Amino acid sequence: METLERDRDGRPDRELYALLHLSPEASDDDVKRAYRQWAQVYHPDKHQTPQMQDIATQNFQRIREAYEILSDERKRQIYDLYGMEGLSSGLELGPKLKSREEVRAEFERLQQRQEERKLAAHVHQRGSLLMNLSLVPFLRSYDAPRISGMAMSTQVQAQVSKKDTVVLGGNMALRRGVGGGSVTMVLRRQLSPISSVELLAMAGVRSVLSVQTSRQLSTHSTGTSGLSVSLRDGSVTLSNTWSRQLSEDTTGNIQLEIGPDTGLSVGWQRHAKKNAGSADVKVGPATFGLSGQYIRHFSSKSQGRVTGKIGSTGMEVEVGGERRLSEHSSAAMFCVLGLQGVSWKVRFTRGGQKFVIPIMLCTTLNPFIATGALIIPSSIYAVLKTFVLKPYNVRRNRRKSLDLRRATYAQVAEARGSSEKAQMLLKNVAERKKQKQAQRQGLVILSAVYGDIKAYERGASGADKATSEEDDDADLPPPYLDVGIPIQFLVDDFGQLRLHEGVKKAGLMGFCDPCPGESKQLKVAYSYLGHLYEVVVGDYDELRIPQEAHRIQRSASERLDQVD
Repeated sequence: METLERDRDGRPDRELYALLHLSPEASDDDVKRAYRQWAQVYHPDKHQTPQMQDIATQNFQRIREAYEILSDERKRQIYDLYGMEGLSSGLELGPKLKSREEVRAEFERLQQRQEERKLAAHVHQRGSLLMNLSLVPFLRSYDAPRISGMAMSTQVQAQVSKKDTVVLGGNMALRRGVGGGSVTMVLRRQLSPISSVELLAMAGVRSVLSVQTSRQLSTHSTGTSGLSVSLRDGSVTLSNTWSRQLSEDTTGNIQLEIGPDTGLSVGWQRHAKKNAGSADVKVGPATFGLSGQYIRHFSSKSQGRVTGKIGSTGMEVEVGGERRLSEHSSAAMFCVLGLQGVSWKVRFTRGGQKFVIPIMLCTTLNPFIATGALIIPSSIYAVLKTFVLKPYNVRRNRRKSLDLRRATYAQVAEARGSSEKAQMLLKNVAERKKQKQAQRQGLVILSAVYGDIKAYERGASGADKATSEEDDDADLPPPYLDVGIPIQFLVDDFGQLRLHEGVKKAGLMGFCDPCPGESKQLKVAYSYLGHLYEVVVGDYDELRIPQEAHRIQRSASERLDQVD
């Protein structure tokens, strides 16, 4: 558990490392060396006028505080784990706190009471509603569509203590005039950080008592054992599951079940940045099944999915996609092709509630209907996305961004003022470095912009003029910042620049966060050996320049005169 200050993508900002231009893995000697270098720049005695001395004093104090924390072994351990919150929360920094584990334990002890007070409020409710709709009568003879069945379920989970969780749930189903339901109660207890036990009781159509234990066997593997007894026929089922982390994004599992439904199941799951997939094979005396799934993430809001199943119970292929409508809601639609016919499945999720509507189109695998079922939804979605959804989302996102910029106006104005003062101290040295690099055709920063790069590019092209007038944001500072001076300042004597991975760039000297709560990037245009280069990197990404991969394939001679 980390409680470092984080941005919207959940990563810590590491501001103290940014202030000294250090990697989080920097050694003690690196910390001392960086502090000495920055102290020469910001020491008040290095500046003549009272104004510059005041600015230097403010920034010198910042780097001195960063040095005092990062040069102290125990303070740095706390900061790496919990950020400034850990340093200000009352952690004891006595001699006994020597390891990261001891620091973690002490911090968690101080937060335990507060966490326990919050547990009472940790109640989560989930539910689902499924309605089977048949269009077969309508397609055959234009009769009214029919509802062939319904099912609903609900579940409430409450954490009654730090180690104990209670889950209460129930479900009901009605199909072709026959209905049934069940009630479930689960008690879960965390025995230790690596083991837990779970008791389950179910009454209704299925009456079952079961106990299940889980334990982390090693850093990368987990084992689960279970025993369940049916109260209707007295049958007993034993199950064992082993899962192991095969790589950073791949997990494998084996499940053995002995009982009325005896079988061995082997599964595999992979979750990458753009793709995800899974496969599962189950073999038993009376059953056989093979299933697989592939998910492709087109963006942070939309994904496509293909699922296939084949076995002793039949064959089925499901093709479709899902799109996130807001932070808490999403909509999905799939076309299901199988031996039982052709159908659509529409799903809408909001918070913990899920609504699913399977729509039967044909009770046989009709090629004509199957083709239409695949083409029609994708065509409708393409039209809606182009002419309705995309324009609406653009307007909504711009409005949300404008509201956030207004809410953080004072914070941003103050931060921009501080960054401008810091850049005043860096300007003379940056100009000297620029001239020196230009004389030998070295690394010269032509422009550098940090923040909302899309807004910067729209503004530079004039495409934002009408929108800006409509939004009435002329009184707001732009959501980006010119950082050409500090970037040029960071170029070393060898004509190279490196910004460390995992360090938020807003913490660099001369930088600030021009658009809090929004994703940010850094765009740098530079010249090197008579050629023009350009690169855009994320807020936490490493930047190394010059690199041939950044080169723009045209001569930069027309712009080199800007360097002089």
